[in-house]
Amino acid sequence: MKLFIHKVLNWEYWPFGVVYFPIFFLWVYYSIKAKTIFFFNAANPKIKNGGFINESKIEIYDLIPQQYFPKTQFIKANTSLEAVLSRLENEQQSFPLILKPDMGLRGNAVKKVTNFEELKAYHTKADFDYLIQDVIPYENEVGIFYVKLPNDAKGRITGIVSKEYLIVEGDGTSTIEQLIKKTPRFALQLKALKKEYKNKLLKVLLEGEKVNLVPYGNHARGAKFVDSSHLISEKLNDVIENISSNISEFYFGRFDIMYNTFEDLENGINFSIVELNGSGSEPTHIYDPKHSIFFAWKELAKHIGYMYKIGKHNHDKGFRFLNYKEGMKEYKEHNACLNKIVSI
Repeated sequence: MKLFIHKVLNWEYWPFGVVYFPIFFLWVYYSIKAKTIFFFNAANPKIKNGGFINESKIEIYDLIPQQYFPKTQFIKANTSLEAVLSRLENEQQSFPLILKPDMGLRGNAVKKVTNFEELKAYHTKADFDYLIQDVIPYENEVGIFYVKLPNDAKGRITGIVSKEYLIVEGDGTSTIEQLIKKTPRFALQLKALKKEYKNKLLKVLLEGEKVNLVPYGNHARGAKFVDSSHLISEKLNDVIENISSNISEFYFGRFDIMYNTFEDLENGINFSIVELNGSGSEPTHIYDPKHSIFFAWKELAKHIGYMYKIGKHNHDKGFRFLNYKEGMKEYKEHNACLNKIVSI
């Protein structure tokens, strides 16, 4: 009951349909203007469906200069385990590694594997295409939303979110499970954590000992999102613009970036792109617990307006919108793939 009340009182946990219900009417308005509900694909013409549905992560990585993201391999569904191991050896990749679906959403089926048995278990269950990546050697993570409006000489950062991982700190007497239960945000992840760690949650941590139970900055996996938009600066904007200008026809989306220090990031060093999300991106700084649902609606409305304006401009330049038949086909394929991923 305590956790239920926590979810009711904190809108960040409300169902997607509830949070986005008012935005639906704005989407209808822009759809009427565009004469299609699938106007989003023209926001980023070189990314499949603009990066809104059924997009391939490896195809997006292929658009990004290689120095900006970790070594990544694409594993087609039904590839033999022997072939996977051979490719790891050829590319000189070693454990630990990050595995994630090529078409994913909100951190589903993202897993850090530390040995062969964990890799084998993931590979055996995965009936979808997935990626193998080197672990990024930085501890801090931000999401940086970038928008380049029509006729602007360069784009701009519209929001920054910092991510606090699901980390428990020992007190010398409590088990990991007991520590998890002390924080509602963490306790909401207990079922998934039990499935992941099993009896390891019964370990008592030493006083001051810290364990990162979910080493990815996903809100749906227990990370706390903190609005850090006050850190927007000309230096940082230039770094993001330099990356974005090297990505063909990219105008709207969010970079998830891991970095050493923020000063390094502003200077364009010691960072790596975790992912680039296209027109399906959320301005995730809205999920800071200090923000009201009204702030969230305002930011969502503003960014959907940006997306429409960019898509309409690109459409006028000759990039076509998806028609209804094409859009529904992509939507159905997206859902079919997502159902496989969620069930892993």
